[in-house]
Amino acid sequence: MAILKILKYPEPILKKISLPVKNITGETVRLIQDMVETMYAAPGVGLAAPQVGILQRIIVVDIDYENPGKNLIRLINPEIRHTDGELIWEEGCLSVMDFTAEVKRAARVEVAGLNEKEQEVIVEGEGLLAVALQHEIDHLDGKLFIDRISRLKRELYTRRLKKILRSGKPQTESPRLMI
Repeated sequence: MAILKILKYPEPILKKISLPVKNITGETVRLIQDMVETMYAAPGVGLAAPQVGILQRIIVVDIDYENPGKNLIRLINPEIRHTDGELIWEEGCLSVMDFTAEVKRAARVEVAGLNEKEQEVIVEGEGLLAVALQHEIDHLDGKLFIDRISRLKRELYTRRLKKILRSGKPQTESPRLMI
């Protein structure tokens, strides 16, 4: 297993739509294992394949950061089948440096996908799990959480980021868990 490099906004691949996985191979399983290791090392509660430069519809999520691996979710070709309710959650992202914002999401979701053995998996989640699943599936569709905030907030963040990148100062990571 290996820890992969997490791409940061404004990396263009983060805005591209991922392709469905047609065949689950040993390479697919290794990628998922590497994504899990990368997510825990970050530390984060979710990671999507595009965040590590792979345009495949694969996500990993584990919101139980006190018991890593106990409730780990690995989904290939996930899709949201049902949503209910509404909540506002302050989100951050492993691919968006130094920024969090309140995002409106569905309060409950039902997501279907495949596991590494090509068996269908149904995940029902609410609260943080619902947010994390929606956040990661957004990545597969080329969307970042900053695409779900007001244009003004997004532009302010983008300007601040450009200034940081121009200054050459090292990028700081948030000590908080990120989705």
